[in-house]
Amino acid sequence: MSSELDGLAYDLILPELVMLAGLLAILLIPNLGDARMRIPLTSVRIPILLGGTRFTLTRDPRLPNALALVFLASSVALSASMLFGETSGDFGNVLHIDRFSSLLTVIFTSALLLVAIATTHRLPADPSAATPKRRDSAEAEAAKIISLYNNRRQADFHILLLMAGLGMSLMAKSTHLFMLFVCLELASLSSYVLVGFHKESDVGGEAGTKYFIVGSVASAAGIYGMSLLYLWNGDLSISGLSSSWGAMETLDPLAVIGVGLMLVAFGFKVGAAPFHLAIPDAYSGASSPVAGLLATASKAMGFVALMRVLIIVTMPSTGEGFWMAIIAAIAVITMTWGNLAALSSDNPKRILAYSSVAHAGYMLAALAAIGTGLGDAAANALVVTAVLFHLTILVLFKLGAFLVLSMIETGGGSHRLEGLHGLARRDPIIAASMFVFMLSLAGVPPFSGFLSKLLMINGIVNITAGTGSLTSSAVLPWAVSVDPVFWLAAAIVANSALSLFYYLRIGLVMFYEAPEDATPIVGAIPLRAAIAICAILTILFGIGLLSEAALDIVSGAADAFLGL
Repeated sequence: MSSELDGLAYDLILPELVMLAGLLAILLIPNLGDARMRIPLTSVRIPILLGGTRFTLTRDPRLPNALALVFLASSVALSASMLFGETSGDFGNVLHIDRFSSLLTVIFTSALLLVAIATTHRLPADPSAATPKRRDSAEAEAAKIISLYNNRRQADFHILLLMAGLGMSLMAKSTHLFMLFVCLELASLSSYVLVGFHKESDVGGEAGTKYFIVGSVASAAGIYGMSLLYLWNGDLSISGLSSSWGAMETLDPLAVIGVGLMLVAFGFKVGAAPFHLAIPDAYSGASSPVAGLLATASKAMGFVALMRVLIIVTMPSTGEGFWMAIIAAIAVITMTWGNLAALSSDNPKRILAYSSVAHAGYMLAALAAIGTGLGDAAANALVVTAVLFHLTILVLFKLGAFLVLSMIETGGGSHRLEGLHGLARRDPIIAASMFVFMLSLAGVPPFSGFLSKLLMINGIVNITAGTGSLTSSAVLPWAVSVDPVFWLAAAIVANSALSLFYYLRIGLVMFYEAPEDATPIVGAIPLRAAIAICAILTILFGIGLLSEAALDIVSGAADAFLGL
């Protein structure tokens, strides 16, 4: 056994090892002190460091956040170097590292790094926090209690962040269904706790409870489906399942039911209808940085699992997947439901939550086009590239929007549209950044959100090209004869136009409504810098050389995923 471990290439999982080291560091370093142990039968005492009176540095409540930032930034750098260096290889029999998994690790760790930066403002640590005194007023006493409370839970929050990142990153590299599900649940359980982390508020505890219950039921369905696949095949490796599925002359009911139950679990992770019902409550009850993590990294994690099963396992050599019609119907319902619900909401967090549901519908429509079997390898690669590019840039403008809400959250403004009123007067740069995020979410050119939607629409049109018979005066017969998947592209266009109403409404209230509180927003320099960088990259990834370079990288990741 030891010789097998010695032969493993640990450099392939360096980002995950760094996150694991960060977990251990946050667990141990804040507990270092001057504790000593007496050697039995002697008067000699030796330092054991763990316990006693903590050192000045280790009792600083800002230390867990600083450690998380260092280790997450190191993980981003390592995964990016592996992506640009085109590092590939296998780690044991359950992990495979290539450009696809490296790109996903960059997405996950970048999102977590932004959340850790936002936490310095949303969950501030105060080294000078004092205990309440009897002479303190009720307001002063409450403020001191909150400061002490925030100091005590710094380590817990950042441990959960690193655990989520470890699960997400290993899941992207998994080539075995059991490993994939274990890593998925590691990240999911951490997310459930993060949603209800602010348990001092009623809405936070309720959101965490709902999210946990619904997520647990979905996971139970997925695990049961996985057990059915094991009974059917006796092997849960992705390659083994793919080979057995392709060898079937007729679909085996046990295999189909197993895959269907797994789609329930993955449908909840990506926020697809009708499995999305707990998502708006979770987003609105969680802190804004955590909600942004769910809308970006957690959604990307769900889509990776979904693509592994739908495209790699259940796509036979003939090209047509049995799931195409199901996914196409879910995609249209999801994008329409999400946009209509967002139109009727006045809570910015819920608006962005339903927006996230709609974006899941767009990406599901692109995946459904692959299942038709009409496209060749190049057309399928274009669709996968579009989905991966969209998941990549969501970290910029979706998480960026939640970072803006995080700036106004301490005053309670993130739960009401009125909290954004007059934001341009209070902080013009932050308001301008938020407007850029909204336009990109809507798919307005020249922002990166437009480019990603254009790629998805182009991919669907390319796959269905040539399926209709159009003459100079026969548009209606062509509309009937064209493959139905073509209308998924039309659904994306129509829903993107519909979404403009609620995205522009946020811009309208920021620039034209009078603020409830005209006090300028001060401080939060790291968070301001993160928001500004996200806004700039949202523009640069939509046009110019940077967008071309990003597409080249994502295209290489898509080719690695498809084995091209």
